[in-house]
Amino acid sequence: MTEQALWTRARLGHGGPPLDLLTANFRRHTYAPHAHEEYTVGVCVGGCEVIDYRGGHIRTGPGTIVVLDPGEMHTGGPANATDGYAYRALYAEPALLTDGILGGLPYFREPLLDDPGLAAAFRRAHTELSSCPDPLEAESVLPWLLTALARRHSTARPGRDLVPGARTIALTVRDRLADELTAPPALSCLAADLGLSRYQLLRAFRTTMGVPPYAWLAQYRVSRARGLLEAGLRPAEVAGLVGFADQAHMTRWFRRVLGVTPAAYRTSVTSAAPRNSVQDTR
Repeated sequence: MTEQALWTRARLGHGGPPLDLLTANFRRHTYAPHAHEEYTVGVCVGGCEVIDYRGGHIRTGPGTIVVLDPGEMHTGGPANATDGYAYRALYAEPALLTDGILGGLPYFREPLLDDPGLAAAFRRAHTELSSCPDPLEAESVLPWLLTALARRHSTARPGRDLVPGARTIALTVRDRLADELTAPPALSCLAADLGLSRYQLLRAFRTTMGVPPYAWLAQYRVSRARGLLEAGLRPAEVAGLVGFADQAHMTRWFRRVLGVTPAAYRTSVTSAAPRNSVQDTR
């Protein structure tokens, strides 16, 4: 394991506030005592780290979640001289954890959490956004996961889940995303226009459509891209025309939705010989 720390900055919606992601792989590195203004949410993905925190020691293992409250002094380093440690972390402004809960800022009495499902979801989101920090994906996924974290594991009380008029809300959001697919509006702006919190908008959309807004839009972009590829345009051209960050971004979603790459799809639909509808009567 080499000493490596890679930072990625994602935006929560088009023109929205930043959120930093850290991918860390260390063998010997030990942090000096320090604190963050944000909540630190980390998932251990390898080895074992020991963190000095609140007068005690936290010992991580693969799949565990660590949550450090803002302003809390802490250190971090390898638990032994051979294995090192690897983790994925994000640094969330406190306001991101208050949507969908009651009682002000959440407080995490236990910093080390055993929640395999949530840990896997954070890791997937971190991996996706580190490779392609799509603003709509970041805003669709990270506030939702942070709210789930606060609701499940903090002192805060969950807010109401029922969103009146959820279907109408979801269809309104869907239409706006479809109309502005190359530069979709921030969900926070759409929520404000509808008199909702972002969490309420996300819950209404997920309940009605079955997927978060970014996933719906990605599939809609794939549908639009198919028509352009069938017309003979090259994948590199099509990616920008339908709003994907680049051709690699479009390729990932084509594989997920259709099981093939855009280039393979274009070749198959443009090279197929047309069927002859006239029967040979000889």
